[in-house]
Amino acid sequence: MKATIGFFNRLMQRYLPDPFLFVVILSFLVLVLGLIFTDSTVINMVQYWGDGFWSLLAFSMQMVLVLVTGYVLASSPVFKKGLGALASTAKTPGQAIIIVTIISVIASWINWGFGLVIGALFAKELAKKVEGVDYRLLIASAYSGFIVWHGGFSGSIPLTIATEGHFSQNLIGLIPTSETIFATFNVAIVIALFIVLPILNRLMMPNKEETVTVDKALLDDGANLQAATVEKDALTPADRLENSVIVSIVTGLLGIAFLVYYFTNNGFALNLNIVNFLFLFLGILFHGTPRRFLESVMNAVKGASGIIIQFPFYAGIMGMMTASGLAAVMSEAFVGISNDFSFYFFAFISAGIVNFFVPSGGGQWAVQAPIMLEAAQTMDLSIAKTAMAVAWGDAWTNLIQPFWALPALAIAGLKAKDIMGFCTIVLFISGIVISLGLLFL
Repeated sequence: MKATIGFFNRLMQRYLPDPFLFVVILSFLVLVLGLIFTDSTVINMVQYWGDGFWSLLAFSMQMVLVLVTGYVLASSPVFKKGLGALASTAKTPGQAIIIVTIISVIASWINWGFGLVIGALFAKELAKKVEGVDYRLLIASAYSGFIVWHGGFSGSIPLTIATEGHFSQNLIGLIPTSETIFATFNVAIVIALFIVLPILNRLMMPNKEETVTVDKALLDDGANLQAATVEKDALTPADRLENSVIVSIVTGLLGIAFLVYYFTNNGFALNLNIVNFLFLFLGILFHGTPRRFLESVMNAVKGASGIIIQFPFYAGIMGMMTASGLAAVMSEAFVGISNDFSFYFFAFISAGIVNFFVPSGGGQWAVQAPIMLEAAQTMDLSIAKTAMAVAWGDAWTNLIQPFWALPALAIAGLKAKDIMGFCTIVLFISGIVISLGLLFL
């Protein structure tokens, strides 16, 4: 285990480029593959790339807000005290690795955006409390829990096919979540990962000589935000508003009032907008004054550059993959070598590969659904299990796809190559767990 981890860590440190260069290289790779495996010309592929380039603007803004609002909430005195108290329960590096994995799995199962932020924030608190814990593995463990998101409450594919009016309804009708998220095979996979991931991450702890720790002073950036003290006599009316506790309380309570209304009418139905809304208004409330809140926002925005720049490139890749038919070609290749027993496994593997180029659950399902659903019906196989095989494939390769790691890395202050060696091990082991669940349950 130690030798394997060391190999992958050295490999990633040496050869994995910055996530921006990764997406640029990926763009050229997709262009070349489109020329080889489809009828598209260079002009066609460039057109598909340009047409799709800005298609994820709304989602990009959501992801920026995931990072900013999560950071702002975590830097508030109230939330820092709560996370710190929870982090104090871990006394050793091994306990820290286990508890951050468990919290991340639970949070990601509830909602992917919630898990993505909470895991990284909690990992930082643990790094402050526990001496001698490997910071790279701590953040990798926090990110590893993200793999269960598509088998949980916010899984976009199972929720899509359970929603009236979805694009495949004429073909498969409505598939209730009792046959997908809460199906025996899916629950078993989630439980297995809940058990395996903490143990695996604990086993990956490096020797003391190879442990990479972090200067705790570096983890306090923006943590002790305080508005500049100004003599009361010198305060202008604008200064009084900026330092007014009343303004923050009224604004925060307004947001909380809407959340009460929302949950009363929709149950515990979290989506990315609601998570961001919750984090935003709790941040306003917990920081006490508008000035302290805005100072925290300014610190948070510094880490959002990767998301802002890279997500349009991924949108361009998605445009080439879908418009050229390359994603369909990949899916059909796996369907062609499948039989009644192996179909779900190959659906899972194909989705994992396509996810590198179309890192969006909903977008990937739109590309793969027509091929996978038709094949499942031809073989008289379960539509619900086929959908979940694609969903798990989409979640699986997120472990080594920098696209989704960007918010967590920005919060942690690390680079993708710092954690991807550990994540590669998790990819192999979790892939076995998921495959066995899809094949035999």
